[in-house]
Amino acid sequence: MLSSVDDLMASRWRGQPGRLEVWYTTLTDPLTGTGVWLHHELVSPTDGSAVRAHGWIAIFPAVGPPVHRRFGPAGWSTSESAIFTAGPVEVTGSRLAGSADEATWDLRMTQHGPPLFTFPAWAWHRGILPAAQIVPCPAASYSGIVRYGGQELTVVDALGANARIYGHGNAQRWAWLHADLGDGNLIEVVAAVSGRPGLRHLRPLPLVRLRLDGEDYPRGDTLLAARRLRAEFSTLDWRVHGRIGHHMINVEVHQPVEQTVTVSYLDPDGTQKICRNSERATADITWTTANGKTERRWRIDSTAHAEVGGLA
Repeated sequence: MLSSVDDLMASRWRGQPGRLEVWYTTLTDPLTGTGVWLHHELVSPTDGSAVRAHGWIAIFPAVGPPVHRRFGPAGWSTSESAIFTAGPVEVTGSRLAGSADEATWDLRMTQHGPPLFTFPAWAWHRGILPAAQIVPCPAASYSGIVRYGGQELTVVDALGANARIYGHGNAQRWAWLHADLGDGNLIEVVAAVSGRPGLRHLRPLPLVRLRLDGEDYPRGDTLLAARRLRAEFSTLDWRVHGRIGHHMINVEVHQPVEQTVTVSYLDPDGTQKICRNSERATADITWTTANGKTERRWRIDSTAHAEVGGLA
């Protein structure tokens, strides 16, 4: 069950109450090391009240504190050209543009490589889980201008990704990582505990996709593979480790407190959630054979994109 990037980026919402839909982009400017996070969100409240489109931008300079600005809420509208609109903010298949207070951005995107299914394709298309996440553009490059606080950042071929979430709301608690490993290799990790009754007391379920030399691991269903993985959470440091096929993987993530922003927002049912995001995180990843021989080791220093979140 395959889909084009355009299909995967298009809105899934069909007017149902109690739904959350997210488009988010993360990137790192290769010249300055500045990270950028653009979050676009459609919320359809459970009580049937008005749908709202809103979001934010966060900029993470290499020196100094991050800058975080919100836009919206605005009414939801669709068009043939735009995937998401909220007042001056617009997302199309190749452009992200908008403003939030004094911050403005206009970025063009070029996609490299096929989509990455962190959750299995069937989970995304059928919508039978509480929520699902995928990465339509896992190896994208961005060029354009971001202005904030009297500064202007010109980015050229900044590496990053466009990802998607759709479902009934945010997880009870979660951790997320996207990291470019160089030479076309990359990793995406989502470890989460569902907020559904009966599921919220279970251990975190880690879903991992490693793209290595053009091959995606695990080769099969990531939900089935998650049974052999474990996630360990703390406030800003977390770990995922275990077996993937004939290999062992260990992922350790550190988010510097001074380069992390804290954002609060509401689920469709009104529950307040909070996330702590850093676009200048560090990730240490090892990929070993089952008998302990290290085949690959990466240290992604200050260019990993990571987040932990949960109840406020």
